[in-house]
Amino acid sequence: QVQLVESGGGLVQAGGSLRLSCAASGSIFSINDMGWYRQAPGKQRELVATITRGSSTYYSDSVKGRFTISRDNAKNTMYLQMNILKPEDTGVYYCNAILTRATTDALRNYWGQGTQVTVSP
Repeated sequence: QVQLVESGGGLVQAGGSLRLSCAASGSIFSINDMGWYRQAPGKQRELVATITRGSSTYYSDSVKGRFTISRDNAKNTMYLQMNILKPEDTGVYYCNAILTRATTDALRNYWGQGTQVTVSP
């Protein structure tokens, strides 16, 4: 059993900051890539940022320069520091992890339950 639990969402005014966390727990051997996705009301889920086990990062154009993704491999935890937030950043933010549960396991894709971020004008 593997669980991804997000935390840190909330309501903030435009220009403000939030820090999201994603903690992975359970039968985990190794976590490869991790990422943050978001889904606004009435829209499809979209990629926000990804980070490899070696901490190489990728950002969508809409958040580049404002958001910073990081991870702590020892704690199986990923973070998203969100600065200069805009109303269009509003949505449910989901954590994603690609991991193995044993040395001979295939890569498996897991999602968290999501955390709401609301940015008021």
